[in-house]
Amino acid sequence: MLSMRHHIRTVLWIGLIALCATGVRAADPPAAPSADAFAKRADWWSFKPIVRPEIPKPDAIAKWGRNPIDAFVLERMAREGLNPSAEADRRTLIRRVTFDLTGLPPTPEEIDAFVADPAPDAYERLVDRLLASPRYGERWARHWLDVVHYGDTHGYDKDKIRPNAWPYRDYVIRAFNQDKPYSRFVREQLAGDALYSDDPDGVVATGFIVAGPWDFVGHVEVSETTTNGAIARNLDRDDMVMNTMSAFTSLTVHCARCHNHKFDAITQLDYYSLQAVFAGIGRNDRSYDPDPAVAHQRTELLAQKKSLEASLAAVDQKLARVKPAEVAVLDLEIEALHEQLKPVDVAQPSPSNGYHSAISLSQDVTKWVQVDLGTTAPIDRIRLMPARPTDFPDTPGFGFPIRYKVEVANEPTFAQPIVLVDHTAANVPNPGDHPVDINGKQTTARFVRVTATKLWKRLDDYVLAFGELEVVSEGKLISRGAAVASLDSIEAGRWSGRALVDGFDSRHRVLSDAGLPAQAELQHSIDQRLARRDELIRQSVDPALRDEAARCRTSLAAVSTRLAALPAAHVVFAAASHFEPAGNHIAPPGGKPRPIHVLMRGNVTDPREQANAGAVAAVSGPPSARFALANPEDEASRRAALAEWIVDPRNPLTWRSAVNRVWHYHFGRGIVESTNDFGHMGTLPSHPELLDWLAAEFRDGGKYLNAQSIKSLHRLIVTSATYRQSSAGDAAREKVDAGNRLLWRMNRRRLEAEAIRDSVLSVSGKLDLTMGGPGYYLFGFLDDHSPHYLYEQHDPDDPKSLRRTIYRFIVRSVPDPFMTTLDCPDPSLINDKRFETVTALQSLAMLNDTFIVRQAQHFAERVDALAPEGPGRIEAAYRLALGRSPTREESEQLVAYVQKNGMPNLCRVIFNLNEFVFVD
Repeated sequence: MLSMRHHIRTVLWIGLIALCATGVRAADPPAAPSADAFAKRADWWSFKPIVRPEIPKPDAIAKWGRNPIDAFVLERMAREGLNPSAEADRRTLIRRVTFDLTGLPPTPEEIDAFVADPAPDAYERLVDRLLASPRYGERWARHWLDVVHYGDTHGYDKDKIRPNAWPYRDYVIRAFNQDKPYSRFVREQLAGDALYSDDPDGVVATGFIVAGPWDFVGHVEVSETTTNGAIARNLDRDDMVMNTMSAFTSLTVHCARCHNHKFDAITQLDYYSLQAVFAGIGRNDRSYDPDPAVAHQRTELLAQKKSLEASLAAVDQKLARVKPAEVAVLDLEIEALHEQLKPVDVAQPSPSNGYHSAISLSQDVTKWVQVDLGTTAPIDRIRLMPARPTDFPDTPGFGFPIRYKVEVANEPTFAQPIVLVDHTAANVPNPGDHPVDINGKQTTARFVRVTATKLWKRLDDYVLAFGELEVVSEGKLISRGAAVASLDSIEAGRWSGRALVDGFDSRHRVLSDAGLPAQAELQHSIDQRLARRDELIRQSVDPALRDEAARCRTSLAAVSTRLAALPAAHVVFAAASHFEPAGNHIAPPGGKPRPIHVLMRGNVTDPREQANAGAVAAVSGPPSARFALANPEDEASRRAALAEWIVDPRNPLTWRSAVNRVWHYHFGRGIVESTNDFGHMGTLPSHPELLDWLAAEFRDGGKYLNAQSIKSLHRLIVTSATYRQSSAGDAAREKVDAGNRLLWRMNRRRLEAEAIRDSVLSVSGKLDLTMGGPGYYLFGFLDDHSPHYLYEQHDPDDPKSLRRTIYRFIVRSVPDPFMTTLDCPDPSLINDKRFETVTALQSLAMLNDTFIVRQAQHFAERVDALAPEGPGRIEAAYRLALGRSPTREESEQLVAYVQKNGMPNLCRVIFNLNEFVFVD
């Protein structure tokens, strides 16, 4: 069923399409630029090859500079008559670099040790220790998760949870801590399952492709054959393209969805060629094995199983040509009996809602549904179980008819029916959740039919629905898995005709009070049929063929046993080309990519030329942007080709983008300030030679950097004199460069929301440094048609929520109020940079939020244990929170404050200090 919000969005899309396709037309897209104009667009700094520049050697570098970064920065400052600032003091440096590399404050002991260390390499050793810390990966993974708009829910109007998204988050942390080469990092996230099939990270890393929001309604409840479904899937691929090209190349290719890019050398064909790369995948759970040895073993066994199943299918085809017809009947009976042998879990959630008729605009319409029991049998009782769908507003008795009758017959047309009950003369009350039992009246029949003559009112329309229908014969349930027919039926989502007899009502598995045959009785029936089947085959089949079938089955059973003995596979929400259907969310047939066409004005109802997998043609460095694939139907090869195009050493965008992002997070502004847009509408580099030198050194390695090592890049940046400058202002220099684009000082920055929360936990002594695993909830959760996320119900002392904030469960539609107040961004949007605001709400949150209040109490208890009373308490609190001792004036004032208001209130004040949430 479509939600109202999805219905509104659908109407808006249809209206837009109508404008484009009728006489009331939207404006035509701009004409394609001429060849000369397009060439001028492509002649742009970011598209040009990276040429490693010579390192400048200004006179002052010998006195001030520490590495080539400083030479480029100083040379640029000199052009404007600027000179650098003095180096920051040691307390400021350790606080700055510790927050930058780990996102946590240094301890008082760490500060004291560094300040007292006279060795000339003390700072470098500090940097190396921080880069080796597992806290480093947690810090820098959070930055990357911003860039790829990671979240733990789908977003949109039915913002359902993604319980298995977190392994991708853990992969990113692991990748940073392991310092994976950047090209490997890119390849794994786009095509790790194809390029590194022997590495568990190969599957998990493709969570990158599906990290963004996903329209559950548009994919599960709406068929892709409809306009609305096609729009949803087009927008879904758009998100994959935008995520990939923004993150790795800093290009706004998504601006070419409806027309050629208005400013950059990116065509519509480029854009839809990129969509074609992702045309063979969907967002779904995938299994993987964290242990490479188990992964290798499972891969081999699955390959053997697939081969044996193919061989057995071929043998069975031969057998089918000679087997008596009775064998096929026995096979079906044996399969059905095996299903009944499976353990019954009454609490097992239902995979279905039941049977649902087509929707009618009139209530007085006749509809029927019937069950074929397969053979004539005495009827003891028929039970009708009302529907109560789980994906619809909670409605007991959903679809149960107002007037109806129940009949049995021995032929499917019901030419001579026996009527068991007739409620067609007057309305009957809705049974809600209570089953309705009908006496069989000692009849004997093969078919059971329920006919509705007055339907149940849904909204402004009418339907017939049942959760389950059971038929009991001689004390045994005989309807389970029977064939179902009806006048009409909705076969979508959790509704289907077969769900009427699948053993589940709309909520749980059904265990009829008629009981099920005993295990021994079932096994005896199976053995009898197997013996009869074997005898029939022995009499009619060539012995060699029979032996071949037996060998295949024996080998297949052995492989299946070995597979079952392996540890249970783990699950990750990732890019998948093969998965079980969920309503209308189905994998591409055979795993082959769907055809992608250039869409006129982005209109799914106006497809033009077909687009093949490719990238941006105007980027001339790497190989052809129109991929030459050995097998174009192999979707994984498309993603692998794009990954290779991106990481090609000749692709100038990739390497500039990577070093610019790292620079941005260290200085609060990139060398190119528009970190996700290296096009004409983005900003120009403030230090173009430095950018290219860093890109070349990072890509290729050299004297100063290990090739493609992000940790090496960090080390070079944070050990530079540029990074180590004081953040103090200077009126004269501010007149020349008020925005500090030329880096004559360090930028003062406010901590991000996660770093603030982690710092509070660290200072209060409650921070749990356990790594990895499912995210913790900072809310009460109610799983409903559209889930409810209730932050006011969270217990601030819940021990699970005292881990680092990167491990919290991130909800898209209902963001955490505390984190949002501190400028935590919308996870439905790509966030290449965090906004920094200063508002009264932030002060109120840092004083009064229940989390802050509770952690202030813990902080006070920690301080009391260190210094029970007097100025010593202020000293302990300041050193823990700010890394320094209080001044005499601060100490005197705060001792008086504590005497009047108590230590917990002082701790709240300290949490609210600018010095606590800003880094100099």
